[in-house]
Amino acid sequence: MSVIRQEDLIQSIADAFQFISYYHPQDYIQALTAAYEREASPAARDAMAQILINSRMCAEGHRPICQDTGIALVFLKVGMDVRWEADMSLQAMVDEGVRRAYQHPDNTLRASVLLDPAGDRRNSRDNTPAVVHMEIVPGDHVEVICAAKGGGSENKSKLAMLNPSDSIVDWVLKTVPTMGAGWCPPGILGLGIGGTPEKAMLLAKESLMAPVDIHELIARGPQNRVEALRLELYEKVNALGIGAQGLGGLTTVLDVKILDYPTHAASLPVAMIPNCAATRHVHFHLDGSGPAVLTPPSLEDWPQLEYDASKGKRVNLDTITREDVAGWQPGDVLLLNGRLLTGRDAAHKRLTQMLDEGKPLPVDFANRFIYYVGPVDPVRDEVMGPAGPTTATRMDKFTRQMLEQTGLLGMVGKAERGPAAIEAIKDNQAVYLMAVGGAAYLVSKAIQASRVVAFEDLGMEAIYEFEVKDMPVTVAVDSRGTSVHETGPKEWRGRIGKIPVVAG
Repeated sequence: MSVIRQEDLIQSIADAFQFISYYHPQDYIQALTAAYEREASPAARDAMAQILINSRMCAEGHRPICQDTGIALVFLKVGMDVRWEADMSLQAMVDEGVRRAYQHPDNTLRASVLLDPAGDRRNSRDNTPAVVHMEIVPGDHVEVICAAKGGGSENKSKLAMLNPSDSIVDWVLKTVPTMGAGWCPPGILGLGIGGTPEKAMLLAKESLMAPVDIHELIARGPQNRVEALRLELYEKVNALGIGAQGLGGLTTVLDVKILDYPTHAASLPVAMIPNCAATRHVHFHLDGSGPAVLTPPSLEDWPQLEYDASKGKRVNLDTITREDVAGWQPGDVLLLNGRLLTGRDAAHKRLTQMLDEGKPLPVDFANRFIYYVGPVDPVRDEVMGPAGPTTATRMDKFTRQMLEQTGLLGMVGKAERGPAAIEAIKDNQAVYLMAVGGAAYLVSKAIQASRVVAFEDLGMEAIYEFEVKDMPVTVAVDSRGTSVHETGPKEWRGRIGKIPVVAG
């Protein structure tokens, strides 16, 4: 019989969430490096290079891979013979570990969890409560998996109740393109098949906790139906040509994971959940001998890459004009310099409400650019913590009003824009620029100064003014309404040539 002490679980949870905030799993880095080396799309290759450079910087500097440090997810398998030396519930112990991790003074993580989700959505300030899944199993130890899941990938989760005769492959190939690039590919797709709807979703999430091993499966060949399905989906999803960050390319997924469970004769539940470029999870055991010891990966696992800024065109945000913007082409790489405003969901909601009510805005947006970001607080001598982009499509419903009533010239975010936003950009001769999701620490190094200019009460969703130097971005929607997230995947799907390209 093992005696698990309360403090050992709490400290292990805290250490685990700190660990995964700055260390990618070794298998993910190896798979991404291999994908980078074989990538033929220059835009996708550049995006993967930024993710790999960012990852190594985070491993060296012990700062978050992504500004979205995720909602805390914990899987617990508790042995039947375990005895607890504790006066707190398992949920309370996990929450205390998460609290310690996210409030660590040397590596403060962003608190993204909101209480009262359908009401006033108040930030809990410490990223609790965690989402805990517990199972009682034979044995005398506790198996723990900690994962941090960002909102961009979680928001792309899908569930379908298929007919038993329906094709799972057809559903996946139809569904993945509808997910856009907000889940920050290249990543991993997790599928849960069978059971009931909620069981399928849990299976999909749990499948993502397994190591990236598709290369081993390719080498030895499938030995059962699930492995054959993994290989088929891996090949066909990549043949869609979506590519890194949705820019078009050879690699959209680094692996496809599947768990299944018996189901009702009338049912075929299928759930699909992606893991993004900020894949973060760690697995450990507690046996009563003390807190878990987590072994860092070797820096030799990362490729030696440096970001080449020479290929980018320097842009002065303080003097930019609409005529300058009109000359930019889709896919152009720019290096932003000067003053850059920020704002995301909560700030946009307030701004448009003020416009509707005829109230003056706290910030002049005329001929300015706004960056969709919720940064991590700085520590030590940092100007700003990791500050990568959030998914731009969430701001689509605000775009026309912001462009037409404030004089805003351009926006910076991640992933694609929807039809309504693209039409608004075209009508107003504005522009949308894309920063790489999963390169938050790299982006933060471009921030030379920062100050809050409005809505300080919103915390990480306040409006900041950054002073940036050579911040790398790509022209994703030009002033004529051409989107690289439409043209890129279509081009690469045609080049790969395994799935017909539909005209129009």
